[in-house]
Amino acid sequence: MSQGNTGVTAQVVNAHACPVREVLDRVSGKWSVQILVAAAQGPIRFTELERSIEGISRRMLTLTLRNLERDGLVTRTVHATVPPKVEYELTPVAEELHKTLQQLTDWAERSRVYVAEARAAYDERRENG
Repeated sequence: MSQGNTGVTAQVVNAHACPVREVLDRVSGKWSVQILVAAAQGPIRFTELERSIEGISRRMLTLTLRNLERDGLVTRTVHATVPPKVEYELTPVAEELHKTLQQLTDWAERSRVYVAEARAAYDERRENG
């Protein structure tokens, strides 16, 4: 180990990384990302979300929306109608996150061929060597 890293322990890394990891775990989850993308165009109703996100159960959608609301990423508005109309909308901080997710998506699209070629080259080296 180099002299510059002698003070780096798992406890030090975890103390600094834990709050960030907690936020990233929440917003990078499979369902969270899809909900954020679906809600990016403006207010969206629960049933619209449910229909637009393939494979999500009603319970998982409810739990994920509650967590996103708790984290301040979506707002839930109940309109006093019969039956009640409930809409979800991204908060300003979630709109910023959506822009970042879009940049990541753009990068992945641009880089997917490079990554596939790198994987193939790696696998070939491992098999032959």
